[in-house]
Formats: sequence, C-alpha cells, structure tokens
Amino acid sequence: MSTTYVPRRPAAGRFVAVRGLRYHLSTWGETRPGVVPLVLMHGWMDIGASFQFVVDAFAGPREVIAPDWRGFGRTEAPAATDAYWFPDYLGDLDALLDAVSPDAPVDLAGHSMGGNVVMAYAGVRPHRVRRLINLEGFGLPDAPAAAAPQRMARWLDELKTPQRLRDFASLDEVAARLRQTNPRLDPAKASWLAAQWAEPGADGRWRLRADPAHKRINPVPYRAGEAVAMWRAIAAPLLWVQGDRADLERHWGGRYSEAEFQQRLAAVPQVRQLTLAGAGHMLHHDQPAALAAALEDFLG
Repeated sequence: MSTTYVPRRPAAGRFVAVRGLRYHLSTWGETRPGVVPLVLMHGWMDIGASFQFVVDAFAGPREVIAPDWRGFGRTEAPAATDAYWFPDYLGDLDALLDAVSPDAPVDLAGHSMGGNVVMAYAGVRPHRVRRLINLEGFGLPDAPAAAAPQRMARWLDELKTPQRLRDFASLDEVAARLRQTNPRLDPAKASWLAAQWAEPGADGRWRLRADPAHKRINPVPYRAGEAVAMWRAIAAPLLWVQGDRADLERHWGGRYSEAEFQQRLAAVPQVRQLTLAGAGHMLHHDQPAALAAALEDFLG
C-alpha cells in the first residue's frame, strides 16, 4: 500500500446542533470580518473530509466549512430512520448556515447529491447564497406519476428488511474499495481517505461511517418540473463543473440525457460551465488542483 497522503492544511473538527442532531463540520481557515466562507456539501456515501485535497490545492488560505450530512461521517443519524427525505437535507442546510454565518450570505458548493441540494436551496433561499457551485449534481430522471405505486410498494418492502453495508478486514481493504470505485484516485490519497471514511469496530472489522438506511429507495418520486422551478429562482451566479470522463447517459441507461440536463440548466439565470479534463464523477479527487483553481477564479 502506498504511503498515506499528508494534508497540507489539516482540517479542524467541530460539532454544532442542527435540528436535534449533532452535526460534524470539517473546517479550514479562520472566520474574518468581511470574508465570505465557502461551504462545501458532499455527495451520497461521501464525507466532508473528502474535500481535503481541494482545500490543500488552494493558492492561499480560505475559510472553508464542509459538514457531514445526517447519517454520514461523524454526524448523527436520526433515531429509527426508515428513509432519508430530500427536504430534510434542505432543512439541515438552512439550520447549518444559520449556525455558521447567521448574518451574511455564503459561497455554497455541492457535489453530486450535495449539488442537487444546494441548487434547490439557492432557489428557495436566494438571499443566503453569494456564489453557487454545482459539481456533477445533474439531478435525476423525471419520474412519471404512473411509477408512484410501484416505487411506494418497493419502499414498504425494503422497510421489512434490515439494511447492511459491507465491512472490511483492514484499512487497506477500504482503500482498495475506494480505488475500485474510482481507479483515478491516487493510492496515497485513497489510504488517507479510507481512515476518514471508515472506523474500526469492537471486532476489529472496519465499517463505513454511514447509516445503512441510506440504501433504501426514496419513496417520493423525483419531479424534474419542481426542481427546475427552484433552479429558475436562483439569484446567485452559478459555476457548473463536470468531468470529461463522466458519462451521464450511460449511468442512467438512456433514461436521462445530457441534452435534457442542459435544458434544465438553461433555467438558471446566470451560469458559467466548465469541463475538467481527466476527471470523472469524483472530480474533487481526480483533479483537485484544477478544481481549486476554477473555484478561486470564480469566487474571487
């Protein structure tokens, strides 16, 4: 196994109370008057510490806050959770921003699932966001109304079955799993990230810091029209970033195309688009230096 990555700017960790949950934040830099913090929201089955490589690549110091979503990382999961509801992510984000920047807007970025959340939030609370960044948060295929009964029945069936996540014999196995999902991830970075992504149990096995209930289907269908209505209300300039190795149409088996996504994105009033070379979906792992430079150019 490769030598573990050594962060150039190690994160500090702290906790804040958010809607009855103990929320964990990875933080870099210091709060300074007149300086807008950058809040980074991770994607599904990821953690806030995953942005470490981008923070290390910034040319200068910057206040950065990267929470772990509910039921991920070191943030608590709600008691007896049956499913994770999308509106709860918006409620958590609203409370988080009230805690970290109560009197001023923030620069807000999200990756994948986090990108979808910040887009919706920026449309609902436009005065809370100065600059907006969406990293590969394409949204989902529009769900036809006719699919609702089958989807709800699947959720009811899944409630009867305990959900489990794979465990691992060692951190090396965790790192190998990360690189299996994303072969572009540097081995040293995979080794470092594994120790943030998983923790040892009493039996010596390593388990992901994630609530297995995340695996259950969301019983509420995705309505593209509702998402676009929120996107249309975004007031902040948006930087959209995707990797040139990502393949939206292949991922969704033809049910959602790049052209359809571009139609939705056209609803956002101010958009700057960027494609990062040599990056897949996990572009903050694949090309952190290029992403950091793009963010600094956009944020000023």
